[in-house]
Amino acid sequence: MCNEACIGFVLGVLPSGAVSGKRILEVGSYDTTGSVRPGIEALGPASYVGVDIMPGPSVDVVCDVMDLSERFGAESFDVVISTEMVEHVRDWRRAFRNMFDVLAIGGLLVVTTRSRGFPWHPAPEDFWRYEPGDMAAITYGMDVLAIDQDALSPGVFVGARRTVAAMADLREIALYSMITRRRALNVTDGDIRRFNWTTPHRIGRHVPGPIRRSVKRMWIATGRPPT
Repeated sequence: MCNEACIGFVLGVLPSGAVSGKRILEVGSYDTTGSVRPGIEALGPASYVGVDIMPGPSVDVVCDVMDLSERFGAESFDVVISTEMVEHVRDWRRAFRNMFDVLAIGGLLVVTTRSRGFPWHPAPEDFWRYEPGDMAAITYGMDVLAIDQDALSPGVFVGARRTVAAMADLREIALYSMITRRRALNVTDGDIRRFNWTTPHRIGRHVPGPIRRSVKRMWIATGRPPT
């Protein structure tokens, strides 16, 4: 979902001159209840390609964000947009690197995502929450045009121009994880298993009720969730 604030930010940071005659890529373009696409297409881009992991409205090419570089090649777009997608990607560093790699030097990267306080919303998973400082670190070295917070619900928006050959080193950036409930460099398989067991509306997917209740009583008593 892309709310009014999200759509307004994207269109505001992309003036007509940044779009007209340009090659546009939208990553995570599946349109559920709101999309930036109509507003951007009205500005006359040379091409507009929407990609997502499954076919659906506003999806032109089924492609995982992890495969962007291989699928499209380096510096193949003038503008790369991603709305409400990066919080759902476990390997967020690789996702950002792929979006950076397919962006031409001088091109614009525009990302909107959720911050702490926004509820867990798996689609199909929900791993991370980003803050303005995180976005500043992720886009370090780029020409940052704007970093704003969502006025309607917890979220952060960033617009930045690629001016460098290589992206900043992201290895030491820890984001707040919805899985571990703290800042973390990565989410492990063990973290996910524990989360699945200890989140009530997910436990029911994995084991029958009586077994689930018995196991929960056991680990609550011992303080040792399953690994």
